[in-house]
Amino acid sequence: MNESDDIPLAGTSTSLAAADETEKVSSEIYDLIGIKGKASDTGPGVTGCSGKDEEKYFQIFHPWTFTPASPEQLDGVMERLKEELPKHGWKVVEYGRDTSKNENLELTADNDKKKHSVNIVHRAKQNPPRLSLMVVSGCYQVPEGEKVERF
Repeated sequence: MNESDDIPLAGTSTSLAAADETEKVSSEIYDLIGIKGKASDTGPGVTGCSGKDEEKYFQIFHPWTFTPASPEQLDGVMERLKEELPKHGWKVVEYGRDTSKNENLELTADNDKKKHSVNIVHRAKQNPPRLSLMVVSGCYQVPEGEKVERF
């Protein structure tokens, strides 16, 4: 996700409903990974939108990891995701090695229709090798008279 203020507005929602939406997006990405393995059980969280009233505006973030049944299954998965994501409404905005000593392969994609971004890092040198994912929503506004619920 860009660190600048061009986070898209995602509409009006309670934080619980928005979290469900973000989990759905994570689930679609899980399906696109397309190999047997296990996703971590981490739930989504709520954060403020930079420069906006934190009582009224929020973003959902959902960090999770995918560990394949066997490590070699991850070979080529990032290349495949780079091909597959655009067929499902995602625009790959960044793809390449990160600056860590492990030089992990990293992909960032935005989905304008769903108002979500995903960052996927292939941690090939970790034991066990896995993908780290961070799905982030656009900026939601709570319905009139409601407050942002934090979790």
